[in-house]
Amino acid sequence: MTAVQLTTDLIKLGASSTNREDAIRLAASLLVEQGFIDPAYLDSFFKREAVANTFLGNGVAIPHGIPEDRHLIHRTGIAVVQLPHGVEWGVNQTARLVVAIAAQSDEHLALLRRLTRLLGDSATLDRLATTLDPEDMANALNGEAQATPNASRLGDAAESFVWTVDYPNGLHARPASTWVETARAHPGDVRICHNEQVADAKNLLALLQLGIENGNEIRVEAAGPGASDALARLKGVMQLLTREECSNAARAATVTPASPKHLWQAAGHPAILRGKSASPGFVIAPLHIRRRTTLEVPDIPLPLPQGGALLENALAETARELDELGNATLARLGSAEAGIFKAQAELLRDTDLIGLCCRLMVEGRGPAFAWQLAVNTLAERLASANSPLLAARAADLRDVGARVLVHLQPGTQAALTAELPEGKSILVAEDLAPSDTAELDLSRIAGLVTAHGGPTSHTAILARTLGLPALVATGDAVLALEEGSLAILDADGGRLILSPDKADLASARDWQTTQQQARQLDAEQRQAPAVTRDGHRIEIAANLNRPAQVADALDLGAEGIGLMRTEFLFLESDHIPDEEEQLATYLAMQDALEGRELIVRLLDIGGDKQVPHLGLPREENPFLGVRGIRLLMRRPDLLEPQLRALYRAATSGRPLSIMFPMVTSLAEVIALKAECERIRLAVSAPAIKLGIMIEVPAAAALADQLAEYVDFFSIGTNDLTQYVLAIDRQHPELAGEADSLHPAVLRMIAQTVAGARRFNRWVGVCGGLAGDPAGAALLTGLGVDELSMSPVDIPAVKARIRRHSAAALATLAQQALQAHDAAAVRALLEDAS
Repeated sequence: MTAVQLTTDLIKLGASSTNREDAIRLAASLLVEQGFIDPAYLDSFFKREAVANTFLGNGVAIPHGIPEDRHLIHRTGIAVVQLPHGVEWGVNQTARLVVAIAAQSDEHLALLRRLTRLLGDSATLDRLATTLDPEDMANALNGEAQATPNASRLGDAAESFVWTVDYPNGLHARPASTWVETARAHPGDVRICHNEQVADAKNLLALLQLGIENGNEIRVEAAGPGASDALARLKGVMQLLTREECSNAARAATVTPASPKHLWQAAGHPAILRGKSASPGFVIAPLHIRRRTTLEVPDIPLPLPQGGALLENALAETARELDELGNATLARLGSAEAGIFKAQAELLRDTDLIGLCCRLMVEGRGPAFAWQLAVNTLAERLASANSPLLAARAADLRDVGARVLVHLQPGTQAALTAELPEGKSILVAEDLAPSDTAELDLSRIAGLVTAHGGPTSHTAILARTLGLPALVATGDAVLALEEGSLAILDADGGRLILSPDKADLASARDWQTTQQQARQLDAEQRQAPAVTRDGHRIEIAANLNRPAQVADALDLGAEGIGLMRTEFLFLESDHIPDEEEQLATYLAMQDALEGRELIVRLLDIGGDKQVPHLGLPREENPFLGVRGIRLLMRRPDLLEPQLRALYRAATSGRPLSIMFPMVTSLAEVIALKAECERIRLAVSAPAIKLGIMIEVPAAAALADQLAEYVDFFSIGTNDLTQYVLAIDRQHPELAGEADSLHPAVLRMIAQTVAGARRFNRWVGVCGGLAGDPAGAALLTGLGVDELSMSPVDIPAVKARIRRHSAAALATLAQQALQAHDAAAVRALLEDAS
């Protein structure tokens, strides 16, 4: 995208202003006069200023609006007002250059980077604050765009490699922090080049601002003695992280979607604030408002040696605290959540952050004031970027900054923390830092509501892990609510119901009690079979990966394993697991099941699950490429050891079945069965049941032919849905439309069941729809025999099936097949619940 340029008609020299608001109006008027913004956009500048001070440092302020008002921008523009005598912008902040920004996307970032570099050039800024030549101003601010200060290409002498980033979620804070840690082991320079941008690989914020996404090609350069070895280490780390990133993405893809629910309906007409659900739940509690406070940090200069030592000690103490918090989070919540604080600790070594703080100290600022200004400057830069991912990272930076500030200026401790009232309350805040959330006293917190933030932030992730109902992005109005007032947080429906009357409270409490009793009853009856009211039984199994998960699944009511995913053996190893390694896992799974059914799916790699050490070629569209059985047929080195291990496990005499993934033709089934028979004879194993996954429309359409050659079908509704509807289930805009209750998907399931019945084969479902209680009831009506799901969903699914007769569910299923869309099907299910 072309960087926006500052033109002389958007520069006003020699101006004067009595206050900050007047200075902003002067700059905004230039943009209005030249047709860049609607006059109403002026209010957006003031909204941003109310949220965060836009003083950049060293006499420069960069007022800009909030993202919600971008529709008032006609085209991206930048205007500069020169105030030679200055204007007070904040405490101890005097602005002499006011750079007003109206940005539709990211065309202005090059100029912002130029401004950041100029912060350390006091002589140039002094000249610009008094120049009489608008060309001088334009030339100085239209300098060559670079990604970060001092981050230029290393030139022909550098060694380099090109790599295509294959992290499903792009380069975010956790893998980036590991890149930085590895790069810092090399004494010479290391650069990451993406498109026309270049960043210092030892600088976390610089890397994140490159905006590297899945599929982007980058060049990694290094210079100096040992550059070749440094690049080899960095490339190895990058590729090793792919396994972890893909494994996390694969787990996320298996999460069962939330079941459709009847939402609680108020009897009257209470006031409602709406937001985005970050973690489900329904609670009634008083509000505790953690109001926005303006933290005034006094500017107390110290001699540079003393100030430098104070900063170094504060950084070291904060690093120690984050390490302790990471360890505690690891023990309490898990490694992925603990990684949040490892990434935060890396910010303490960020060269942009430390460099800006030190430059301000050199200019005579006190350590605490300089640190706060540096944090606010860089956090604002992240928050104003046209990227939700970078905006979410601004909260991490401010979180780290607050921890350091406590050590630099101990008196700020009280301003940064707030005591929670006795009893449980709904905590309301502008936003919550990840460390705030991780350290919450759950005995005093019923739920969380924030004015800002998003459902993908680190805070939202932690809230879900902690099981706290959470609502985000409710807007600043939530901060003006009355402290202690009673409210109903309906995170399932994305609502905060305010000042409910007696009738609404009674209704909500009845609803809450009913929901809790239903969950308790489901839990108490989880070991009972799923039998309909007219005596039809559905087998209920679990989707698992490892033997260690079996005990919990059985405790939750699983009757066996309907899907053991074997790709995790490959995703979580840096090599191809050999026959003996795989055999040990299968035997351990059989031991844990104690004679219960075990269905093992052969390696299903491809699509959203990639394994770097397999050396597979990159595909433009992996979901339509060589994945599942297509890969195994081309790679005997993968297929044969797995089949040998499975048939050797079958010699134990305990139940074991094999399932083929991504089957599309009868020829594939015949070839695979022949290979299975060859290996079975080679290891002297008994014959076992062989089934196939129904994941593509071709398999569903051929079900009546395929059923003759296999023992069972298992329908993967996640993949079947995306192939029937032609929607990538990970697409950021369309994923919500990939609804397995779409009548077209249901018709494919019905066709599969009908084909299986011709040869008396049983049909299971192991996709997300099986774990949705309403979906499970509908599948029962369609004639499915077995449902396999995440273990936590089992009690509710069993309970739903028990509430209905098979005959009633069959009638419901026929009505669903005639519906026009998924919404109509959901309405049918809601009425029948």
